[in-house]
Amino acid sequence: MRVKLMSILVDDQSRARRFYVDVLGFRIKHDVPLGEAAWLTLVAPGDADGVELLLEPAGHPAAAAFKQALYRDGIPLAQLYTEDIAAEFARLKAKGVVFRGEPRAMGPTRFADFDDTCGNLIRLVEG
Repeated sequence: MRVKLMSILVDDQSRARRFYVDVLGFRIKHDVPLGEAAWLTLVAPGDADGVELLLEPAGHPAAAAFKQALYRDGIPLAQLYTEDIAAEFARLKAKGVVFRGEPRAMGPTRFADFDDTCGNLIRLVEG
């Protein structure tokens, strides 16, 4: 058994696509129109067969309430990993990403949380 796909609930698929592709640097794996939305999955650069992020519309009332509660309480919806948090933090800040503070220690690693422009906090972790 393995993880193949992870959903990121988003308020607006088009905005999410721009942010995750143009700002974070993910690559589109699947973009299949499904009415007003799409089956839109992304992969990390250089990892075409890795875990896919599904940018999933958060239209269901339960999804919206869940996202809002996590955001309000400062709980990240997902974690993304980087080898060098200082470099990635600087790169993303230069692209306009809004962080909730500087990278900070958590045990043997460091992390920083940012807003994905789609109603989620995402945690960037060095590891």
